[in-house]
Amino acid sequence: MRSALLAACIGAVLATGPAAADTGETMPKRGGTLTYMIPADAPPSLDGHREGTFAMLHALAPFYSVLMRVNPENPSDTTQFVCDLCTAIPKPTDDGKTYTFKIRTGVKFHDGSPLTAADVAASWHKIIFPPPGVLSARQDWWSVVDSVEAPDTTTVVFRLKFATTTFLPSLADPFAFIYSKAILDKDVRWYEQHVMGSGPFKFVALDIGQSMKGERNPDYYHKGKPYLDGFIGIFADKQVVRVEAIHSGRAAMEFRGLPPSAINDLQRELGDKVKVQTHDWNCGNVVTPNQRRKPFDDVRVRRALLLAVDQWNGAPALSKIANVRTVGGIVFPGSPLAATKEELQKLAGFWPDIEKSRAEARRLLKEAGQENLQLELLNRNVDQPYKYVGTWLVDQWSKIGVRATQRVQPTGPWLQAMRTGDFDVVVEANCNSVVNPVLDTHKYLPRVRSPVNYGGYNDPELIEIYEKMLSEGDFDRQRALMRQYEARIIDTMADEFPMLWWYRMIPERSFVHGWKIGPSHFINQDLSNIWLDEGQNG
Repeated sequence: MRSALLAACIGAVLATGPAAADTGETMPKRGGTLTYMIPADAPPSLDGHREGTFAMLHALAPFYSVLMRVNPENPSDTTQFVCDLCTAIPKPTDDGKTYTFKIRTGVKFHDGSPLTAADVAASWHKIIFPPPGVLSARQDWWSVVDSVEAPDTTTVVFRLKFATTTFLPSLADPFAFIYSKAILDKDVRWYEQHVMGSGPFKFVALDIGQSMKGERNPDYYHKGKPYLDGFIGIFADKQVVRVEAIHSGRAAMEFRGLPPSAINDLQRELGDKVKVQTHDWNCGNVVTPNQRRKPFDDVRVRRALLLAVDQWNGAPALSKIANVRTVGGIVFPGSPLAATKEELQKLAGFWPDIEKSRAEARRLLKEAGQENLQLELLNRNVDQPYKYVGTWLVDQWSKIGVRATQRVQPTGPWLQAMRTGDFDVVVEANCNSVVNPVLDTHKYLPRVRSPVNYGGYNDPELIEIYEKMLSEGDFDRQRALMRQYEARIIDTMADEFPMLWWYRMIPERSFVHGWKIGPSHFINQDLSNIWLDEGQNG
């Protein structure tokens, strides 16, 4: 039953598949430097355990190893896992509560020191049981873990409090970098400002806000890889800068995604010198009111803001200019645990009659004494799709008489404002890697359980529903619990508003080979499979 539930829950990924995929007939070539764009400013820190932004991952993932990962040869199937540092994916024992991993021998950190099971266990211990004052962004994913042990140099054992189908996929988290235990023992926060891993590339230089550079690791344990001599990741939060870099050939690609207009322009002007891969995206914007500030502590006000937004008509209109596409609830659309359209339309913010919805919104604002509500919308300084969604929201709220202005911040200050509660309402996102529906919704839990929840609310009933869902082994009962969980977040309490799911469109110059798209801009980012045939085009 549990294995069937696992397949049902995380097996469905809506994917158009790569629009231009490599045939595999040409042998990879060694050499060259990949230059790619990172669509953000500098990451808040360099610690993968602490951060949740692609700005950090796209710059840092090539330097690090992980325990296991989604198969980079078929990232569309996020039920298919392969080992990175482990030697085999284990079957659980002890009625599903114990997972024993064997770790590769002969792996070295970039400083030449050996990597052993002790380093793997210490890294995961930091992720699951961070010391006071140390942030672990996805800590709640592993609340089921009772202990992590390294009984010898080649063995790591995870012991769970109870069996759950969500655990094994969660270990494929691409942010779960393996760090040196010796360094962590000296300074657990060292990795926030420094780089030293065991991945396919070695750190060369970081020019804050400008670029990240790496060179090939000659001691990489996956023999023959990486193919590249090195890489340069260029930070650029302006879309026009990134598009021009790809158009001119100064950069070969970006990994997050461009909107339809930019993709069409590149294809029209470059012809066969550019190819595009597309995929539905396990990522969507979330609008979060700050309940620590009045009047957003009033559910009537929050519900009114949600009811004002016409997602059904907004999605097709915005999809022409932004990388959004699908209306959905808190679960990746198409997953067996996701709400159907009929189920969604029963929730506030998804009613099919927008005029009825907005009439109710005005009534609620009047009842709350907030007919002339003014608010500041905190947003991220990333064009796609944050700014587009934010501008659209300001217009939508004006339909019920709400005056909203935007405060757009670079990634670091934006995150800091959320973490400190310095906002009225914020445009953020819930972006995940492996499609693991129950854990993908952990962000909606109160901050006592989820450190990346910024709504300022506490809800023991919500936590209770989540805990039941986490340990439930019957698919139908788990899906019913997900509907309760979703309805409480959106309809009953209006705590947070899922706001359009995204669509990935990745341009790459035609001389780039080996990389394959998946449903997340977090997975498959270590660059080890990429190779260049720069004689193919200019």
